[in-house]
Amino acid sequence: MVARVEQFEQKLTFYSEEEKQKILEAARWAMELHKDQLRASGEPFFIHPLQVAEILVDLRMDSESVIAALLHDVLEDTEVRREELRQRFGKEVEQLVNGVTKISVLRAKSKSIQQAETIRKMLFAMVKDIRVILIKLADKLHNMRTLEYLPESKRKEIAEECLDIYAPLASRLGIGWIKMELEDLSLKHLHRDIYDQIKAFVAAKKEQRGEYLRKMQDRIVEAAKAEGIPVQVESRAKHFYSIFTKMKKRGKQLEEIYDLLGIRILCETQSDCYVLLGIVHRLWKPIEGRFKDYIAMPKANKYQSLHTTVMGDGGKLIEIQIRTEDMHQTAEHGIAAHWLYKRGTSAEVVRPEDLPIINRLKSWNGIRISSGEFLNEIKGEILKDSIYVFTPKGDVIELPKGATPIDFAYHIHTDIGDHIYAAKADGVIIPLKAELKNTQVVEVLTSPQAHPHLAWLRYVKTARARSKIRAWLKKNDASLIIDRNIVAKKKPEIPAPPPLRPKAEKPKEEVDRREDVKKIGVRIGADRNMLINLAGCCNPVTGDDIVGYVSRGRGIIVHKRDCPNLKFIPDFQERSIEVEWETVSPKATRQFQVTARRTLDLFSEIEGAVRKFKGHLIAGRVDEDGPDRLIAHFTMELDRKEDFGKVIKSIRTIPSILTIQDMPLETRGDDSD
Repeated sequence: MVARVEQFEQKLTFYSEEEKQKILEAARWAMELHKDQLRASGEPFFIHPLQVAEILVDLRMDSESVIAALLHDVLEDTEVRREELRQRFGKEVEQLVNGVTKISVLRAKSKSIQQAETIRKMLFAMVKDIRVILIKLADKLHNMRTLEYLPESKRKEIAEECLDIYAPLASRLGIGWIKMELEDLSLKHLHRDIYDQIKAFVAAKKEQRGEYLRKMQDRIVEAAKAEGIPVQVESRAKHFYSIFTKMKKRGKQLEEIYDLLGIRILCETQSDCYVLLGIVHRLWKPIEGRFKDYIAMPKANKYQSLHTTVMGDGGKLIEIQIRTEDMHQTAEHGIAAHWLYKRGTSAEVVRPEDLPIINRLKSWNGIRISSGEFLNEIKGEILKDSIYVFTPKGDVIELPKGATPIDFAYHIHTDIGDHIYAAKADGVIIPLKAELKNTQVVEVLTSPQAHPHLAWLRYVKTARARSKIRAWLKKNDASLIIDRNIVAKKKPEIPAPPPLRPKAEKPKEEVDRREDVKKIGVRIGADRNMLINLAGCCNPVTGDDIVGYVSRGRGIIVHKRDCPNLKFIPDFQERSIEVEWETVSPKATRQFQVTARRTLDLFSEIEGAVRKFKGHLIAGRVDEDGPDRLIAHFTMELDRKEDFGKVIKSIRTIPSILTIQDMPLETRGDDSD
């Protein structure tokens, strides 16, 4: 192990002598603390923090980050306490290590809740110091590189988390190479057969592809030289996960995906980028609709480049990226370039406070939701695709895809959201529930008499808007009980529930009914000690027609309106209450499971069958079920419930399908205390 530390020392040329000695002190201490621990592979545990630190050295991160990486597991896996860590290496290192340490002492909580709370803690620590997430990304990357030593179920669980949380985070922070490697490694462990096929396909064409691209590169260099523009031209293949998503999105076989090739042109100035774009379009015909100017309109992570796709020789589609050296540094290292540039280069710095993800997380301060809800909001709002719209003054606002003028208004200010009555997009009046589109100029019209409506909760997309609307409704409409995504209208004639009797006095029929209830367990309102529960007998899910029953001491129990058990509740008519889904959708959502012979086309064929009936897949997962079979779970959304049987019949005609089974939608409980 001493030899490994000496090898590590050779990489520290970027740091001052004082910084280097402090890093080596941390390395030796970590080696001592972890000396009796082994990884699942059987190698010494210390190898892990050492290689995490090496990743941060490659990113040219500051010495405090490297020290924190070396010590990132000591609070969790050794007897070291935060006070000792602070005394040895300072408050800054101690806070970084604490920021990436899992929440593992909450024994009363489930593993999923602990995971959600750990991620929540880490993201808010990231708002205070962005280096927390950079250390965590390096930690995840090394873990993914060595994942094969874990059981298959654990590998899949970690890979899914990586795709859902960490790869999108790397993308939002602009660290392209980490994002791509995490995606490829996740694909490897989630869909190994598809990964191997893509890898073999790309390798088989490597020599032929290299020769083809070299000829194109030579023509670009020659044409640029004639214009007096020095360039560096390199070829690249799309990463495996990118190819996989193209196959799914387009419903095509691997052999039918043609735009797997790419060329990157690096130049000195921004004006050179546009001259080179003209040169490329003179040499090859550009494909309509495939040009993107990320220089004039940078991505949220500050990525800048020109993208164009051309018809190359022989009819091959080639994507060409054109950017300056500084833009390339930002594209590769993202926010990590902040610490690289602090060392004295003149390039424009990507500052943490410039990133929309940081400001979006800051705006969540004061929003009271459980850790489970927080994680769902993070996945749906911050880590998914975004749109960029403009205020009338020209300010750029980032919102999640599908956001409405109401989301826009609450993003600007709570008072504007509370009093919006109309909106314009590009000068044209649009409905408040309309989905905003990229680059629209959005104007909000307000009035002191306007106020939030309950219906707004059905189509807003941001946690901030939902939280502010709920707050206004709770404050100004005493007849509403709002809990999770269920809204109940109070009936004044319903008597208040009597006090609970002692357990011994409960009649048996009441105990039996209690066992039929799945408890969500969130208290409603500040003045009513009530709970909303979903009845276990009929398992209502979002979109079902529902009715509430005010029970004695157990709050509102929500049933499907056609639940056969309602007729057995003696006082149902007297104690019924109207309830509705906060996010009700006219569409029908169903889950089903299929087993099939192994094929790359399973996802696209099923998606095609669903689309025939104007539906779409909103979730899907395909796993191996032996060497020759696949088992898959899908959730689809249809305009009409009546079409479900037709879709199933259509799926049965797919040659690879062996069995198909309808499955009930899962009802999830609350993740809060």
